Amino acid sequence: MQRRHLLLAAAALPARSAFAHHGWSSFDTGRPLYLSGRARKVAWRNPHAEFDLELDADLKLPADLAKRPVPAQSAGIDGARLFASAQLPTRKARLWHVELAPLTRMGAWNVTELRDGDAVAMVGYTFAGEKGEPVLRVEYLLVGTATYGLRSSPA
Repeated sequence: MQRRHLLLAAAALPARSAFAHHGWSSFDTGRPLYLSGRARKVAWRNPHAEFDLELDADLKLPADLAKRPVPAQSAGIDGARLFASAQLPTRKARLWHVELAPLTRMGAWNVTELRDGDAVAMVGYTFAGEKGEPVLRVEYLLVGTATYGLRSSPA
């Protein structure tokens, strides 16, 4: 009897974690958002690196964001367009959950592992209508003067 309960519990684990992890189709890719602040609770692991972002108190779009250079492989696709159309979130949440790329892609970009308290900015997508939890799927990670295009590997 104990073996049966163990097997049932083990079978339920993948379903539970799959249920907790949402797919990308629910993100509003027509409305890129710009966020900046300090990384908190960084988890540098698969299926993707993630952290909580404590927004800057004076969050505003950088005046030169539309002119910021984008990685070569996305320059002709959508990088410049995303930067030019990025906007601030309308929700008042000061803490966002941020999802980056898988570790293999982070490594290909040579992104240094973020640490708690690091300053970081990004352009990405949240849920349509900013409904639900404050989550951002990052397309472009901005660390210092570096720009990383997380949807693909470096050119």
